[in-house]
Amino acid sequence: MLEGRIQKHIDLLIERYPVLSRCVQDIESAYLIMEESYENDGKLLIAGNGGSAADSEHIAGELMKRFKTPRPVTQEFAEKLKEIDEERGESLAKNLERGLMAIPLVAHEALSTAYINDVDGLGVFAQQLYGFGRPGDVFFGISTSGNSKNVMSATVVARALGIKVIGLTGAKGGELAQVADVAIKVPENETYMIQELHLPVYHCLCLMLEDRFFGKE
Repeated sequence: MLEGRIQKHIDLLIERYPVLSRCVQDIESAYLIMEESYENDGKLLIAGNGGSAADSEHIAGELMKRFKTPRPVTQEFAEKLKEIDEERGESLAKNLERGLMAIPLVAHEALSTAYINDVDGLGVFAQQLYGFGRPGDVFFGISTSGNSKNVMSATVVARALGIKVIGLTGAKGGELAQVADVAIKVPENETYMIQELHLPVYHCLCLMLEDRFFGKE
């Protein structure tokens, strides 16, 4: 059973998007996997193609800074900033926000294009996951079909490293749903309709995580 302040985000999601009611259990399970990772100083590694690549960066943006809730730095860190540089430290102490580490594997153009040029495109996410990933992290793979080859290659590396896999797919789920620890399969089959439901799902997850780590009890 989720805390009320966490559960309220799922309740609002279903109120606004009743069609996602069949995904509730998987959304909860995905949240708990990410919560456990962040509690143990882990991070989220996110990948997808096309619109799902944009979603990968969007998720990182919501987690790495304030989404809705203020996330001021700790008083201890604020004091350290001021000790190092009184003027800049004062400004940084006021403006920096605590983040939940999230790395979109779609955002490193030099690395990605070098790998694609030197090797191939299928391992472009797998290579980054191998470099960035550590046991206890979470790989969040987004694929409307569930069959994106470069996402699937990354899941192999994730599982070999002891990294849990969350899949966000369409209704069919594809291969990704078969190998993921949790697969959130939104009930649509047309690509753009799937993507339209992916956004409220990951917004909900980001809100839940933010409330857990930065909200008031």
